[in-house]
Amino acid sequence: MRFIKDIFKLLKETTWPTRKESWLDFKSIMEYTAFFVVMIYIFDQLIVSGLIRFINIF
Repeated sequence: MRFIKDIFKLLKETTWPTRKESWLDFKSIMEYTAFFVVMIYIFDQLIVSGLIRFINIF
């Protein structure tokens, strides 16, 4: 029973982010995700075009 009591105590002592901080974090995550999606797409297109050229040689 002490374990559960300690969990609630720890949760009360935790400093939770404000609404503004949460939105800033969410926005940052979306920006990083979009950046890496674009980078992976570009890399994928380069690989595919290179493979198609390589296949057309033979």
